[in-house]
Amino acid sequence: MRLTKSTDLALRIAMRLAVADEAIAPTTREVADAMAVPYTHAAKVVTRLQHLGVVEARRGRGGGLSLTHTGRTGSLGRLVRELEGVGDVVGCEDEPPCPLRAACRLRSALRAAQDAFYGALDPITIEDLVASPTGPVLIGLPLRG
Repeated sequence: MRLTKSTDLALRIAMRLAVADEAIAPTTREVADAMAVPYTHAAKVVTRLQHLGVVEARRGRGGGLSLTHTGRTGSLGRLVRELEGVGDVVGCEDEPPCPLRAACRLRSALRAAQDAFYGALDPITIEDLVASPTGPVLIGLPLRG
């Protein structure tokens, strides 16, 4: 299974925010620059993370982004499910519909694999992901400057 670019970026943004100095909340532009992605893509991802309760964004002077408690300690599996959406790995009902769909075992096998994938992520949190050696590398990504 391959994650979308948006999900990948969302996880990297959450990880970077997890190690950010809470006194200096980075802006979306600063996070986009640190992650080497276009600002517009980062802004869409940050908005999605806000809607999921993972990131808090404050406007104005002294504003910026911060990771919420849910963002730090919530299940990575749940977050990836929310970001990716729950759907079949294959498009059995796409146009034209697959001629094997009535008797195919592939769909259920792939569903089981997808469930195992998410299940492996369920016990992991963003805090787990930023433990050493990852945290120091993330801190090294410049946010101000």
